[in-house]
Amino acid sequence: MNLLLAVLEKRLGVRMSDMDAYINVAGGMRLNEPAVDMGIVLAILSSYRNQVIDGRTICFGEIGLVGEVRAVSMAEARVQEAAKLGFERCILPEVNRRQLDLDQMDLKGLKLVGISNVYELLEIL
Repeated sequence: MNLLLAVLEKRLGVRMSDMDAYINVAGGMRLNEPAVDMGIVLAILSSYRNQVIDGRTICFGEIGLVGEVRAVSMAEARVQEAAKLGFERCILPEVNRRQLDLDQMDLKGLKLVGISNVYELLEIL
């Protein structure tokens, strides 16, 4: 989490060093999935800007040190599951979005938004 906060401060100019930030993971679970990075960053930016994230939005992606959004594994399965669960918007790494075979997928109205860096994530918010 400290790394993600540092990326936000350095790349977006979002002053985080004088703020308290916490992540609560229910049930004592441990997170070792890099794809949660984007969700954490989106939650932090939402709180910082006092803007609500639509509950029908889902996201996944790894955030790198220079603010790039890296591809993650099993993107197609994640997108298909999001569609099955009724989400309306999926924010994912642009690299993964380009690799999806959309003709073979039933997205059920799910809009895919590919992003390449945290600057674009801030614009989406």
